[in-house]
Amino acid sequence: MRIAILEDEPVQMALLVAILENSAPSSHAETTCSCFDNGDDLRRALGREKFDLLILDSTTEGMTSLNIVRWLRSFQQSMSPVIMLSARGSEREVAEALTVGANDYVIKPFRPVEMLARVNRFRPPETNARSAAETFGDWTFLHDSAFVVFAGPPEQIVELKEHHFSLALALFRNLGHIVTRFELLEATNQNLRTMNTRILDNQIFIMRRRLALEAHGLHLQTIYGAGYRLAPMPVPAAIPA
Repeated sequence: MRIAILEDEPVQMALLVAILENSAPSSHAETTCSCFDNGDDLRRALGREKFDLLILDSTTEGMTSLNIVRWLRSFQQSMSPVIMLSARGSEREVAEALTVGANDYVIKPFRPVEMLARVNRFRPPETNARSAAETFGDWTFLHDSAFVVFAGPPEQIVELKEHHFSLALALFRNLGHIVTRFELLEATNQNLRTMNTRILDNQIFIMRRRLALEAHGLHLQTIYGAGYRLAPMPVPAAIPA
């Protein structure tokens, strides 16, 4: 589980990291924390990376935690869970945080056991992806063979190369939402720093053509400066008789 923490108090940051990285349930993958003490730095990172959970202190420098949540929910269209952390706990402040899209609100000083319990609510389920099939509507992804099956009619079975399969799976898992270039490269175990992004664009083009996405009612949109979004094509409005 990847957690981004926005906190400008070193003692609080160290406590959070110690709690979260050393107390993950044994049935889950390890937890790694990325630490930020400035809201602007975190927002830039969110443009490149995806986190399973954000823990945001309300009083750090730079972009405010409330505006980060607004940006996530509106521009990024991200539903990554957010826990707000604050020394202030008035009814109005809690309500405002939840209204803009935060999932939980914790008042400082937090209790370690309670904080861990709140975080564990948002841990992604563990799956044995290599031996499973994943289905999204009429589409089924077979991990062992890298086949993608479209139920049809007519039924279509396409064998993809590993990179193309991973790219398609990342987009289908986030149907309707933006997937950043960093997330796509991470999904295919490719390095953003050493790889020409034109190679990624070419891989996307080949995957799109092989699966004939548009012919099956899906639109793959390039989001300038962000990444890609796969979504169902809008149904044309009926013309009155």
